[in-house]
Amino acid sequence: MSASSAFNDEKGGSSSVGEPEYGHDPASGGIFSSDYKRHDDLKEMLDSNKDALKLEAMKRIVAMIARGKNASDLFPAVVKNVACKNIEVKKLVYVYLVRYAEEQQDLALLSISTFQRGLKDPNQLIRASALRVLSSIRVTIIVPIMMLAIKEAASDMSPYVRKTAAHAIPKLYSLDPEQKDQLIEVIEKLLADKTTLVAGSVVMAFEEVCPERIDLIHKNYRKLCNLLIDVEEWGQVVIINMLTRYARTQFLNPNINESLLEEGGGGDKTFYCSDEDEDEDEEKEKQAEVSALAKRKPYVMDPDHRLLLRNTKPLLQSRNAAVVMAVAQLYFHLAPKAEVGVIAKALVRLLRSHSEVQFVVLQNVATMTIKRRGMFEPYLKSFYIRSTDPTQIKILKLEVLTNLANETNISTILREFQTYIKSMDKDFVAATIQAIGRCATNIGEVRDTCLNGLVQLLSNRDELVVAESVVVIKKLLQMQPEKHSDIIKHMAKLTDNIQVPMARASILWLIGEYCEHVPKIAPDVLRKMAKSFTNEEDIVKLQIINLAAKLYLTNSKQTKLLTQYVLNLAKYDQNYDIRDRARFIRQLIVPTEKSGALSKYAKKLFLALKPAPVLESPFKDRDHFQLGSLSHLLNAKAGGYQELPDWPESAPDPSVRNVEVKESVPEWTKCSSREKRKEKKVEKPFYSDSEGESGPTESADSEPDTGSGSESVSVSVESGSPSDSEESEESSESDEDEEEEEKEKKKKKKEIKQMQASESEQSSEDDRKRDRKIKEQKSNSESESDEDSESESSQSESSDTESEVEVKKKKKVSEPKPPSKPLKKEKKEMSLLDLDDFEPTPSPQVTPVNTFLSNSLVTDLEGLSLSDSVLSPATIAPSSALKNYELLHRITGEGLSVEYCFSRQAFSPDANMVAVQMHFTNNATSDTKNLHIEDVKLQSGMRVKEFAEIELLPAGEATTAVMGVDFCDSTQAANFQLCTHTRKFFVSIQPPVGELMRPVFLTENEFKKEQSQLMGMNEISENLTLDAKCRNEHAIVQRVTTAANLSRVPCGSDKECRFAGKTVTSGSLVLATVATKDEGAAQLTVNCEKMVIGTMLVKDLLLALTQ
Repeated sequence: MSASSAFNDEKGGSSSVGEPEYGHDPASGGIFSSDYKRHDDLKEMLDSNKDALKLEAMKRIVAMIARGKNASDLFPAVVKNVACKNIEVKKLVYVYLVRYAEEQQDLALLSISTFQRGLKDPNQLIRASALRVLSSIRVTIIVPIMMLAIKEAASDMSPYVRKTAAHAIPKLYSLDPEQKDQLIEVIEKLLADKTTLVAGSVVMAFEEVCPERIDLIHKNYRKLCNLLIDVEEWGQVVIINMLTRYARTQFLNPNINESLLEEGGGGDKTFYCSDEDEDEDEEKEKQAEVSALAKRKPYVMDPDHRLLLRNTKPLLQSRNAAVVMAVAQLYFHLAPKAEVGVIAKALVRLLRSHSEVQFVVLQNVATMTIKRRGMFEPYLKSFYIRSTDPTQIKILKLEVLTNLANETNISTILREFQTYIKSMDKDFVAATIQAIGRCATNIGEVRDTCLNGLVQLLSNRDELVVAESVVVIKKLLQMQPEKHSDIIKHMAKLTDNIQVPMARASILWLIGEYCEHVPKIAPDVLRKMAKSFTNEEDIVKLQIINLAAKLYLTNSKQTKLLTQYVLNLAKYDQNYDIRDRARFIRQLIVPTEKSGALSKYAKKLFLALKPAPVLESPFKDRDHFQLGSLSHLLNAKAGGYQELPDWPESAPDPSVRNVEVKESVPEWTKCSSREKRKEKKVEKPFYSDSEGESGPTESADSEPDTGSGSESVSVSVESGSPSDSEESEESSESDEDEEEEEKEKKKKKKEIKQMQASESEQSSEDDRKRDRKIKEQKSNSESESDEDSESESSQSESSDTESEVEVKKKKKVSEPKPPSKPLKKEKKEMSLLDLDDFEPTPSPQVTPVNTFLSNSLVTDLEGLSLSDSVLSPATIAPSSALKNYELLHRITGEGLSVEYCFSRQAFSPDANMVAVQMHFTNNATSDTKNLHIEDVKLQSGMRVKEFAEIELLPAGEATTAVMGVDFCDSTQAANFQLCTHTRKFFVSIQPPVGELMRPVFLTENEFKKEQSQLMGMNEISENLTLDAKCRNEHAIVQRVTTAANLSRVPCGSDKECRFAGKTVTSGSLVLATVATKDEGAAQLTVNCEKMVIGTMLVKDLLLALTQ
């Protein structure tokens, strides 16, 4: 019997025709509703004897969790199935427990003995899952049990279980930091593991628990370097970052000589270029430094340093951007200057990725280009900006282009910048102008060209462009003001037109600073500014005061009265900074008897020569953070960030990385000489033993322990592949002796496989023929586990019966029993039938008196519907209550008019779609044929189920059709073409937010519980005054249910109306409350997981209740 068929027999053959297939039944969507008895069917299925039903129940529960629904009340029913014999059920139970063990700690602790048994299960996936659940129970009482479980799992035969043990270490450490010493022992043991599956996880645990213990890495350094290429991608990232820090503490700086020479060379340059004669002593000192450098020993790279660089280089071709980024930062921080260039091409390749990846890569490239500009110069065009780039990407590319600018490429870069200034993105244009200014300050040859270009921009129509140009020109003019007095005059004229405060302040500062160059214009500018002083922004007012003070000191005849006027205005200004500045300047420039000695030096204070500003890159000092880290991205130290250590002055002892003969593994060290191979041969028997511990047993364990087909796939992917790849590497490097040993191992493997296959076949034929010996062996263990499960189930069953009693009591109060009994029986029978064989029952066309139901009737109907959407009474609204919308006017449609309404019925082909009822009327004299939909244009995630083609619509007649639209919980329109045999009409359907939901029946307690979980940002409240006709309860309910497809929730208070629903697509809960107060005042509260829907619903309900 094959493994898969054996599994199907064991499972109970759920794929056969006779068994129910709940997953495909449209009514099974009911489990996602929030009615009171929503989980009763799941509890029954979990308590049944059939594995197929249990498996189906667990699949549905895990689906609920995946959709963000709360399934915690099923915990007792699920925990009972931990001891289930079916592997598939067991796996899903463990998935559930990992999610809820932390919340339901008391119940999880009751079944802790079952988890401990699971740790000894023959299936590696069960052992790993049991450990994962155990480490998720965050109770300090069980710390010793967790510690013991981790220690056992760390020496497990399966690499997958050892990997899980590594994952459990940080969890235990965060729960009880006092266990650090014991955990370090486990980490040390796992670091010695030679499996690629474990390596990444244990290094992550090392980084979390004891990153300072570098000594643990020494013996494993070479092994980690050699394993790196085969570790999974996220493990590679962690290992590379850890090895970067390790290398910075253990190896010498490969660029030490070059950096010293550069400093010496830089000193010589300034010496020769300087016009002033320097002292002979300084010259002698420099010569002595150069000669000392010449005598210095040449740098020789440590072989282990070279091993790291050599083994990480191939990962630059990885498909994972994080791995490429990790290797790039390693090379930047560790490689010799001549070798760093290899990372440039890989980083440029990442610029073709998503904008988020581009953002991170460009941040790091911008930092690299400051120190290693030549590296990216060949790829200059890759940083040219595209019109489709987001603003933040554009600004980062600008930063890189500015850093790469030099005498040779500046002309092409400036030409590129000219086109960027024409962009519609204002932030980007401002950044471009600043970039031009930086190029002008860095490269003297183009300063005049840039300045002229910026002056031309002063006549631009866009005020923001002019303002930014003024700010940059101001900085450039500070370098050579005497040459450019005409530009200052030109800028003085702009004060009448420019309104941007920063630009006005810059112009005033320029005129005040260089008032000697424009003696006639400056007083006139002050006169104009004094007029508008009170209306200016604070930054401009401060510069007006400064201008007045400077002119008073240089040209007091013309400006004395103006200055006094400005200072008097400033004295009574609202801003205290301006008042303080005015008082300070008055005392300083206008000498009085009280003024001290400072007033003598007023001219020197105000008109001192200011140094020209240095326009620097914001990325200049970022390289002290490790590249690729969150701290580098934020330019601030993030929590958990570890500083990159400085290079050591002298090389630490390299022998610490030499592995002793007894502990060494021959595969890590590549032997070139024959002598070393001979040494290996001598040591073979020992290595074969060590391999016997983890080599063959791993691969044997990675084969399926039971005969389940699905499991064999998952295990081989997770744990088999790394060990297989390792064995292939080992066999290629090993000698003939090893090959013989491997043949013996393969024979053993085959025997183990045969044994396992026979066991799985026997276990799958439990109810059929079976050997008596196997029955006797297994009956004992089964009886024990059954007893445990019975004892656990008795507690949970008692709680279940209590809850059922409460439900029955409620129902007694609401209505007599007789009518509800037959319906209940029908439901139970239906749950055991294969619902796929039946079409879902069409919703009856009922026209109730009111659009809402009485509380008692609602509570009676709870839990009785096959699907909450098909038979829920509140969804069946009378046609008069439905609002019709025009889709196509008869004039536009040449006689064909189309109206549509949201029928609030369940759309039977797909429960996630909103049913749209379309009413076609042919007002023309000729027949309309082949009415259908074409060319549907939708936003991402939206779907449309078209109505069946209407072949003929005779003149003067009308017909209806229903189509389904999945609006994806948004009010965006569905656009399509409505086609006839002759014409096509472009139309669109846009839903009101109230039609994107369907009613949900909740009790008052359930409503309050759900509402308490949707507080804070998920709650929106508005006060309103109700319309005169809408002051009674009946009117409020009618208006709310007309505006939104919600159902009434029973409420004990007369002054509150509550409504509940859920969004059609995602099933997110929507709760609305209208609390009435005196004199028509009311408060509307909406609680919804989706804030956008909540906000729009509040607006619609406000409109409905107030108009």
